[in-house]
Amino acid sequence: MPPPAVESSFDVAFWFMDRALNDNEYLQPQKLHRLMFLSQAYFAVAYNGRMLMPAIFLADEMGPIEPNVFRACAIQRPAIDPKGMPEAVTHFLDSIWRRFAPHSAEFLSKQVMGHAPYCNALSKGPRTEIPMQAMIDYYGKKASASPEAANAPAVTQVLRPRVMRSQSGKPVSVQKWMPPSKGGT
Repeated sequence: MPPPAVESSFDVAFWFMDRALNDNEYLQPQKLHRLMFLSQAYFAVAYNGRMLMPAIFLADEMGPIEPNVFRACAIQRPAIDPKGMPEAVTHFLDSIWRRFAPHSAEFLSKQVMGHAPYCNALSKGPRTEIPMQAMIDYYGKKASASPEAANAPAVTQVLRPRVMRSQSGKPVSVQKWMPPSKGGT
């Protein structure tokens, strides 16, 4: 398995915090954790199981949390220097931000807490780890193929196309090619 795309979950958390600050928004801790959870899930779907960050998510009674960021940021932002991230990762995080940030923390929590990976983990008890494979299986399903995944948008609806230039200089939208799975879905 390839290494995670970034060195630490703090890099992703700080990216979201800084983005909210740039947009003159207050980023509630609950919303931060939902964005991080969705980022980890959709990144794994988009990049064939590769983790975005070296992190686990636990099914807390208030929703999925990344326990290290949860603990470290409980009082204030810790004095950790974030590392630079590859352009592909920042483009991906920007897509997550654009898709999910307009929603409130309550809305995102309600949505994610209705998704199978969270529900299955919580049914085993609070603070149970949400398996990465469960996240990939659920968020990788097409909503039309699975009624249970209907409130989780497909990865193609989440990822924003990149704008590049054609040989004549005209802007064109491009997306990463994602071959169909062997199962036909």
